Amino acid sequence: MSAQRRLLPWSEPTGKPCYLVSDAEGEGFLSQLADDMEAVQLRMGSELLDHAGALLGDPKVATEELRFLSNRLVEALRDALRVAESRGRRLPVSDGGGSMPASEVDE
Repeated sequence: MSAQRRLLPWSEPTGKPCYLVSDAEGEGFLSQLADDMEAVQLRMGSELLDHAGALLGDPKVATEELRFLSNRLVEALRDALRVAESRGRRLPVSDGGGSMPASEVDE
């Protein structure tokens, strides 16, 4: 099996993306850590979305709270897009003649 480059759910201090090169098919320590971190990021984004719905329904919410919420939503969206990009790169490539296997989705 050839080594694959996986986009990790964290960046270097300079903001550059981090990659893991491995042929362990997701069984190594760093792969598991990345899987766990992706799950946490997606769960936090989901919880933030629930909180946003409640906060936006409050007519007395302060501008500072909305600004804080907006910043957290931007971070959550950035994380979710990074997870989607990483997982999309790891999907099997279709040969054009058949259907691709469905990917598993964390809930």
